[in-house]
Amino acid sequence: MKHLFLLLASMLVSTIIFAQTGSIRGTVTVKGKPLEFGTAALKNTQYGTTTDEKGVFEIKNVKYGSYQLVISAIGYRTITKAVTISEAKFFQELTLQTDELENSLAEVVVTGTMKEVSKLDSPVPVEIYTPVFFKRNPVPNLFESLQNINGIRPQLNCNVCNTGDIHINGLEGPYTMIMIDGMPIVSGLSTVYGLSGIPSALIERVEVVKGPASTLYGSEAVGGLINVITKKPSSAPLVSVDVMGTSWAEFNADLGLKYKLGEKIQSLFGLNYFNFQRPTDKNGDGFTDITLQNRISLFNKFSIDRKDNRVFTLGGRYVYEDRWGGQTQWTPKYRGSNEIYAESINTKRWEVIGAYQLPMKEKITFQFSANGHLQDSYYGTTPYQAQQYIGFGQFTWDKKLKERHDLLVGTALRYTFYDDNTPATDADGKNAPSKVLLPGLFVQDEITLTTNHKLLLGARYDYNSIHGSIFTPRLNYKWTSTDKKNVLRASVGNGYRVANVFTEDHAALTGARKVEFTEELKPERSWNGNLNYVRKFFLGNGGYVGLDATAFYTFFNNRIIPDYLTDPNKIIYSNLSGNAVSRGLSLNIDVSLANGLKFMTGATAMDVFQREDDGSGTLVKQTQLLTEKFTGVWSVSYTFPQIGLSVDYTGNLYGPMKLPVLGPLDPRPEYSPWWSLQNIQLGKKFNNGLEIYGGVKNLLNFTPSPDAIARAFDPFDKQVTFDATGQVVPTPNNPYALTFDPSYVYAPNQGIRFFAGVRYNLFK
Repeated sequence: MKHLFLLLASMLVSTIIFAQTGSIRGTVTVKGKPLEFGTAALKNTQYGTTTDEKGVFEIKNVKYGSYQLVISAIGYRTITKAVTISEAKFFQELTLQTDELENSLAEVVVTGTMKEVSKLDSPVPVEIYTPVFFKRNPVPNLFESLQNINGIRPQLNCNVCNTGDIHINGLEGPYTMIMIDGMPIVSGLSTVYGLSGIPSALIERVEVVKGPASTLYGSEAVGGLINVITKKPSSAPLVSVDVMGTSWAEFNADLGLKYKLGEKIQSLFGLNYFNFQRPTDKNGDGFTDITLQNRISLFNKFSIDRKDNRVFTLGGRYVYEDRWGGQTQWTPKYRGSNEIYAESINTKRWEVIGAYQLPMKEKITFQFSANGHLQDSYYGTTPYQAQQYIGFGQFTWDKKLKERHDLLVGTALRYTFYDDNTPATDADGKNAPSKVLLPGLFVQDEITLTTNHKLLLGARYDYNSIHGSIFTPRLNYKWTSTDKKNVLRASVGNGYRVANVFTEDHAALTGARKVEFTEELKPERSWNGNLNYVRKFFLGNGGYVGLDATAFYTFFNNRIIPDYLTDPNKIIYSNLSGNAVSRGLSLNIDVSLANGLKFMTGATAMDVFQREDDGSGTLVKQTQLLTEKFTGVWSVSYTFPQIGLSVDYTGNLYGPMKLPVLGPLDPRPEYSPWWSLQNIQLGKKFNNGLEIYGGVKNLLNFTPSPDAIARAFDPFDKQVTFDATGQVVPTPNNPYALTFDPSYVYAPNQGIRFFAGVRYNLFK
């Protein structure tokens, strides 16, 4: 763990030859070393400069008065100190207190290399998003919050039960690993629920890596990973409350509470409760526009003080959720019947996570997690009863060799038990739960070639008890300019993934289509390359502009893509006979002006497709379904300091995406239109820790066309005529030869709505 401490050692104020003006001169050091090329500026003025190689700065010809001195630098959080320039204060020396210095630590990330390292020093590009970012557009779960991040799109996979997954750079949810405190507990059966029920009061930050991370984290990290870092009890508020409601009668509450158990155990308790119980059908298709939910999640985390600050943390979470969506007149007595259609899902889930550093000189840490997931559900008349248990443990040895080599060696073991009532766990008519043992070894060496150049080499070996040996190497390179304003990162890596169709794709469960496997599925393999360039401009008056551009390319073999088009009555799964590609460019621009105006925008252009053998040896290119070629995000924020009123305007823009139409007669468009979600929020903070906020979501009132669910009036296909081969026959009451199908979904059905909430934080 690399700690950085920012110390403003001294500050001298002197008046010079000009009447009514003076100069500020000082030195900035970090952990005893000069802070090079940082910015020193007086807030809301044009006065500013940069520190030299000795950390010294001087701002000249400043008019007498009181100012806010802002010290900022790449990779560090900004600190602000009040200063006064007057004839009487010719000389002034300031020393920051220890707690101030800790709050000024550099932005620390752990996801890219499995070590705590400043974001600037990480050879792997890691994006950091704090609760402040997510509060610009408050939502009741982290799943929806991620829509504010460039290149990430929460995709609804079911128009009825409103479950979904996270797409990164066009790759579907199963290609993204989601973790809490570095533990892979959100996977498999919980893939579509894992981001709901995490109390926002407990989130310290969210780290995002776009690109392969299988070398460190194994399967499921082919396309990238999202790591939710929870707060340390020592830095959390004593009490935090966030309660919000909307004009659609949604209610969400988050509670955080810090307490002690004796002298050495600090604890953090969190609760999230979400409730929506009003069946709403504004598009008139007879189905609920969004699912009804009743969810509660409890979380508790213990941090035990140990000798020499060794780590020992233990946490647990329990989630209960009851959700249903379907025909508005549905009640629980129709569950599983063929009279009124609904998808009803009851979920119970428990999780345990922890880390323990061994009591020895070497830094060896044992991390562990376990979880159980029980799902009792009906998709119309189709039951889906499933249970899954996962145990995971790994040792890591963090060792620095001389000055150039920073080594990480680890070994991991993961056991997965999965059972359901589908053919996935059936063998010759008998129940045969899936049991997978996955031991692995990994090694990583971060090599400092020179002051400006770093190389990261990594390799991982896993043995899957079903699929055998799997080897995944990777290489990362980072160059930093001498003034640290330019950073270039390049990476190439290999990944693999073992698909579990029924836990990842809810479209396979709706009962609307028959699921068919044409072969035994093999693990997917991929090669991925990324090129990332970061450039920051520090403005003389304390503002800055940041640019972050990335080019990405992923090539897949054996990819498993559900085929919705060959037969409108089936979802056909098989390994792709050919290859698949995801490639594109993304750009983020982050602007913060001295007057308080903040502007952030990002855009991603991508091309995601597969090339499939048409039977003659010719590879035919096909665009991936439900994947846009362009996406953009933005946020504009401003605070009126005199009255403490903040304004946030956020939005998303999505390009057309190919949709799963049900055959040549289907009258619905094959591509979605351009569409946008935009939101505005006003907030008011008070000095006692209270904050009130409110605004409007989906200002443009965009919703998809009301025929997104095919034949919503006939959900059991009672009026559909099939021929001898099982194909739909056009009839006078079904001229387009459709069947009931909820898979044609690209945007949420929820239109414009108002929201209001209150937050309260008490620190002690």
